Amino acid sequence: MSAEATNPATAGPAAPPVPQALSAPAAPRRKARPRIDLRRLGRAALLGSATRDKLPDAIGHVVEAHRAHHPDADLEPLRRAYVLAESSHRGQMRKSGEPYITHPLAVTLILAELGAETTTLTASLLHDTVEDTDVTLEQVREQFGEEVRYLVDGVTKLEKVDYGAAAEPETFRKMLVATGNDVRVMSIKLADRLHNMRTLGVMRPEKQARIAKVTRDVLIPLAERLGVQALKTELEDLVFAVLHPEEYARTRELIAENAARPADPLAEVAEEVRGVLREADIPAEVLIRPRHFVSVHRVARKRGRLRGTDFGRLLVLVNEDADCYAVLGELHTCMTPVVSEFKDFIAVPKFNLYQSLHTAVARPDGQMVEVLIRTHQMHKVAEAGVVALGNPYASAPESGASDAPANDASPAEGERVDPTRPGWLSRLLEWQRAAPDPDTFWSTLREDLAQDREITVFRPDGGTLGLPEGATCVDAAYAQYGEDAHACIGARVNGRLATLSTVLRDGDTVQLLMGQDPASEPSREWLDHAHTPAARIAIQRWLATHPGGGTGTDDDAGATEPDDRGAAASTRETSVRETTAAAPADAPRPRRADVLADRPGAAVRLAGCCTPVPPDEITGFAVRGGVVTVHRVECAAVARMKGLGRAEIGVRWGDTAECRVTLVAESFGRPHLLADLTEAIALAGAEIVSATVEPPSQQRVRHTYTLELPDASRLPALMRAMRDVPGVYDVSRAQHQAPAS
Repeated sequence: MSAEATNPATAGPAAPPVPQALSAPAAPRRKARPRIDLRRLGRAALLGSATRDKLPDAIGHVVEAHRAHHPDADLEPLRRAYVLAESSHRGQMRKSGEPYITHPLAVTLILAELGAETTTLTASLLHDTVEDTDVTLEQVREQFGEEVRYLVDGVTKLEKVDYGAAAEPETFRKMLVATGNDVRVMSIKLADRLHNMRTLGVMRPEKQARIAKVTRDVLIPLAERLGVQALKTELEDLVFAVLHPEEYARTRELIAENAARPADPLAEVAEEVRGVLREADIPAEVLIRPRHFVSVHRVARKRGRLRGTDFGRLLVLVNEDADCYAVLGELHTCMTPVVSEFKDFIAVPKFNLYQSLHTAVARPDGQMVEVLIRTHQMHKVAEAGVVALGNPYASAPESGASDAPANDASPAEGERVDPTRPGWLSRLLEWQRAAPDPDTFWSTLREDLAQDREITVFRPDGGTLGLPEGATCVDAAYAQYGEDAHACIGARVNGRLATLSTVLRDGDTVQLLMGQDPASEPSREWLDHAHTPAARIAIQRWLATHPGGGTGTDDDAGATEPDDRGAAASTRETSVRETTAAAPADAPRPRRADVLADRPGAAVRLAGCCTPVPPDEITGFAVRGGVVTVHRVECAAVARMKGLGRAEIGVRWGDTAECRVTLVAESFGRPHLLADLTEAIALAGAEIVSATVEPPSQQRVRHTYTLELPDASRLPALMRAMRDVPGVYDVSRAQHQAPAS
């Protein structure tokens, strides 16, 4: 039996009235209905229905709300579900003194007002029967079908007798896994928690605080992520009242004082906006949306002294997406916009389905009025989130629910496609499998849900990764490859090499670079860069199973060569090293591409700073001894010489194609890398004149090779061969600046 169900003899006192979200005058709501009267509902629940086939009086509120969204819905499942729930809970009382059946009825009413479809409401009426009565899941399946059984099972708590202290975290784990298959499970849980929070006053203070903290840390973030703002805002206010009663009381006083003012600046601006839109012939509904308690409290902390326009926002509802932008244009034309407050969540929706235009206009007295612009359908989704989508698994919209979005994708045979399963939920389901114990799962879940902003990064293959704000390349690696990411050795971010600690931004393109060595291992330092639970748990599991492993850091990986090939390459590297730019002008040089200069008889030398080769665009400068040095036109030395007033000399390529070129290869350190690179160069027909390897930095190694090629046309193939060496991720022509001659 749940904590809310008691025997009549031990029923507690009636619950004190829960403070409403606002004392200020509320904006008119469409299809507004009074909140359910628990005493009247209790009497109706005890009386039941007059005949078997008629709807019980007790679910009249639910039927009215349900038909407002689904006028043609079949109500028979609701009647049968109520009859089973009422008979099963008969004799049970809530601690507030009402018959227990009032709780599932109130939860079902909350969901009906949000627009939930019939299957969800049926399961909501039955959501406590398996947990608190003798009804079994098999009975639910036989009478109401597999979907209802699944939803009821998803919200049924695990017994403390079986799980002890782990019952609560394991119940949430079970519920989240069920939500991964059917998001309606969490919809029922959120409505269940909202009604329990509304009647929390009958509990002991310490139990109120415990329930409020779990609601704050887990349920409110889940409501935010699922886009159910109507539930989220009321839950926030109820938690605020329990955990911060003094600040709640001060905020309530501020709201009451503002409501008592004779003039409402928001009403004045609302009327002005209506006039602007009438003149523009844009059909729109302009409403005042008072801020709820927590929102007012946040604004007060941010802005200090509150003014009249800080207690609410304007909501403009239109019919079409294009009208949203038309309204925005009129407001920005006819009123003074606050440009820094503009946000377009229509073109780029939030990860929780939310769409709206946000802007603000300034009044002559300096007050700023925030304005939300959206369509009626966007508003429905903004308030109800995933609940507004109806049954995400229906192959076509339900009868009477033509305004509900249909699935565009046609699922394969036996496959369920859920358009409401967002990336954050998929990631959560992935890492929860690896959580070693309930305590780790529970603490990590709270940390994960505290990350309330999400970014999207793109993969080179066109796919995307959804990550929390602040995620790094380490997080991206584990999000894409799971535990195979242990072999990740670096990344390219927007085409440039980057370390794994690089923090990603929304819209970045990320290419993850995987090592070829099966012995690759994560570094302990990766834990400092891991922002997501999936990455942290995977790294910690590897470290736990490899004591003493992961000692490498981001800065200790070099291009060491432990075998004979590596030793030979290292010897050759030091023996053939030379500095081309420092060589005397008249030193004998190997044959290379001919260059003709517009100075007859002058010696011509290719510059070592940019090593031009055919068909590079080139230019020349006269240096000491009458020698003409030839540079690529984009070489940094060209601009420097022009700045010194050196005159350019026309040069052009001759017929001989033999050339010398300097290439820079950037890579990530691994064994045998240097030997593999030199072998690739030799197979491409190039001769190494000199080679240098800079000390490794953050796993990155930079190789510089000066090479002789028998034919300049072989250069592209040579560079491709070097890039194909595992661990090499960039090969480019040298761009260093040579000393002036």
